[in-house]
Amino acid sequence: MLDALTAALGVAALALAAWCGHAVWRDQPTKDWHFIGMAVVTLLALAQLVVGVVQLARGEKPEQGTVLFVAYLLGAFAAVPAAGLLSLTERTKWGSVTVAAGAVVLAVLEVRLYDIWGSAGA
Repeated sequence: MLDALTAALGVAALALAAWCGHAVWRDQPTKDWHFIGMAVVTLLALAQLVVGVVQLARGEKPEQGTVLFVAYLLGAFAAVPAAGLLSLTERTKWGSVTVAAGAVVLAVLEVRLYDIWGSAGA
């Protein structure tokens, strides 16, 4: 898989988590600019999903199994949008907590995706 994209997505997710964590510290809900950040991270996750599917279609195989890899790809794609939707229902600092937690989950999923792909594609 594309290591640079995986690393960039992990760093972007952690940056989003820190940004929303700062909003929690200031006792603020998610604001419009947080949703712009979520959109950027989601676009990176979409790019990763497309790259992963294309690589599978080309015959490349993840080291730990295709089904597991696709499941993690879909989970990584859905993590931040799901947290963003939940934050819309909770317009207090807890909405920001939700997005920060979703972004941390995404960063962990990125590490796991890297492990699942392994050196089979290298």
